[in-house]
Amino acid sequence: MKILVCIKQVPDMESRFKPNASGVWYEETDLAFRMNEYDEYAVEQAVQLKEQLGEAPDVTVLSIGPDRVGETVKKALAMGCDRAVHIQDPAIHLKDPWQVASIIAAFARDKGFDLILTGMQSQDRGSAQVGVTVAERLGLPCATTLVGFAHNDGTITVKRELEGGLKGVVRMRLPAVVTCQLGLNTPRYPTLPNIMKAKKKEFLTHPVAEFLREEALCATASFHPPAKKGGGLVLEGDVNDMADRLLGILKEKTAVVR
Repeated sequence: MKILVCIKQVPDMESRFKPNASGVWYEETDLAFRMNEYDEYAVEQAVQLKEQLGEAPDVTVLSIGPDRVGETVKKALAMGCDRAVHIQDPAIHLKDPWQVASIIAAFARDKGFDLILTGMQSQDRGSAQVGVTVAERLGLPCATTLVGFAHNDGTITVKRELEGGLKGVVRMRLPAVVTCQLGLNTPRYPTLPNIMKAKKKEFLTHPVAEFLREEALCATASFHPPAKKGGGLVLEGDVNDMADRLLGILKEKTAVVR
């Protein structure tokens, strides 16, 4: 079985964010980067399936981005993926989901992958469109927001998270595309021996021009933080005094009549 896992490097959510000079993306100077959290579940599921089958399935991890993406890809190799492909693109943040999915589909089209896994969405852009668009471009069935996964004789049975706390069960023949949600599994931490082994695994790089076939269908017009709101007011003291003060504030702010 051939498995492809698509991952993205995103800013650590604990970072301090501000728009860059062009006003269409983050200022990256002081940001730390990590693997997109949803993609960690996709990597773990691919490695678990590899371990379950025990027939030396091949797991390829793919990521698109600038040179720094290589560190995130190496983590996926240390988690258990067999080989890595880095499609080099320093301007990936300017490409829309249609273009990103088209790049992935162009790479995967002639490789004979039986299963393609992605995260449900990326933490920085949050479009949740890339995985399903890859499936559309490749003409494959797709199931999204996976919180359960089982494989049996070329068929996968997946549990999907739906609105209102409901769960849906879908069965599909391979090849197929799935997108992974939080709670699907518990991603493993790379051990030191596996980190050392990862250094010897195949790591291929390609310029994005080899796979980019599509023009953008949309572009970011502006990128800005929400407007600042006024601070709160804490009242202290006797309850009766605070009630009078609160009523006075409400009269002033909202024209409340006593």
